[in-house]
Amino acid sequence: MDKFDCLKVFTRVAHLRSFTAAANEFNTTQSAVSKKIAWLEKQVGVSLFYRHARAISLTESGQQYLGLALNITHEMDCFESNLRQEQATISGVLKLSVPSAFSTQLLSQPLNQFLNLHPQVTVDVSVSDKFVDLLEGNIDIAIRAAYLKDSGLKAKWLLDNELVYFASPDYLKTTPAIVDIDDLRQHKCLTYSLSTPSNLWRFNTGKEIVKIKVNEQIRSDNPEMLVQMAKLGQGIAAMPRWMVEQDLQSGTLILLLTQYETQKLPMYMVYKDAEQQPQRIRSFIDFLADYFNS
Repeated sequence: MDKFDCLKVFTRVAHLRSFTAAANEFNTTQSAVSKKIAWLEKQVGVSLFYRHARAISLTESGQQYLGLALNITHEMDCFESNLRQEQATISGVLKLSVPSAFSTQLLSQPLNQFLNLHPQVTVDVSVSDKFVDLLEGNIDIAIRAAYLKDSGLKAKWLLDNELVYFASPDYLKTTPAIVDIDDLRQHKCLTYSLSTPSNLWRFNTGKEIVKIKVNEQIRSDNPEMLVQMAKLGQGIAAMPRWMVEQDLQSGTLILLLTQYETQKLPMYMVYKDAEQQPQRIRSFIDFLADYFNS
């Protein structure tokens, strides 16, 4: 039997001092109520009621047990009520895991709009370019740029990262011309250490994917640092276009090897597969997807 259910029946029998009255309240039979009380007494190892011909009363042990039962059922009722409220209202703490550049360049604006719409939500943003375990890290939603494997998690597409290659005008003035991907072998490159392997760049010729092993001048897991070093003339880097769009338009960085088809890496929101997600999580997933789709 369900112990919590038996506790609720016990508290009502104790209050009403009648198996029959309790049975009527729970819309069940007196026999069913008696069985639940008997099962509970067996679990506890003591008699909870004195049974008289026309009435029942609590034993001394029953009086002590009633206090505990009332506390447990009250706390559980309050907890369940809070859970139901959480399901219905957009409030509480939203825990996110987001890549570093995405957090500042693409997330801050929609996150600001979402919080203005839902002031009862607070946000805990963990910034990391590494894949985190949502269960171990207690993360509600992670933003990931990758071809996702079957992990038991749910995912919603946000956008496609268009990978572009670039360098500063100062760097290009003092180095051999870059006409073809084979020319990269003569250049210093700034590589992303979380790519595997970091020194192997891939290009789509339209017929095949060609891999070029590049010389790593700087290797880092921080994409913004690599972009900055490219602007300072330290070499050639490859990053999503949205990261450097303004620098390309201003001429601070120069786009390279544009004759090759750009590679696109999808970016997803990843979250736990749960039918009863809190409303704040469901709402943020829909809001962010709509924001980028529009």
